[in-house]
Amino acid sequence: MSRHTLSVLVENKPGVLTRVAGLFARRAFNIHSLAVGPTEHDEISRITFVVDVEDAPLEQVTKQLNKLINVIKIVELEGPTSVQRELMLVKVRAEPAQRSGVLEVVELFRAHVVDVVPDALTIEATGGPDKLDALLAALEPFGIREIVQSGTVAIGRGARSITDRAMDRVSRPA
Repeated sequence: MSRHTLSVLVENKPGVLTRVAGLFARRAFNIHSLAVGPTEHDEISRITFVVDVEDAPLEQVTKQLNKLINVIKIVELEGPTSVQRELMLVKVRAEPAQRSGVLEVVELFRAHVVDVVPDALTIEATGGPDKLDALLAALEPFGIREIVQSGTVAIGRGARSITDRAMDRVSRPA
């Protein structure tokens, strides 16, 4: 199986996420990552899926997604032609004796300390999965207390926007 990132533009209406995600569930595809949010147009939301699936079944699901009434556009975002990031918050033990070591790791990975308490630091990091995995490996010796990680968000490189023509479809009568 190979990993695919799909950017799906949908009408911003109740129940759309359930219908779209349900299509993957009915096909027994595991959704590795899911992120949903607004776009530059209030009427449109973007769902970013990362799924592990072979090419042929993915094409079939893409065709079925296109048949859903609230789906506007689907684009597969491939590594070199897109920018992909995840957000991670990690709480690390940081007794006063170890704090400088944790801060060195944070600086090395261009992360940020967003909360400090006497015995712990909360660190915010963004990047690709490899960078975040490497950060966790570097922080492991200090003692990781908790991790929260977002799904992947992705956008195509260059000046073109996948929402350029999307408003035509949303505004047209059903």
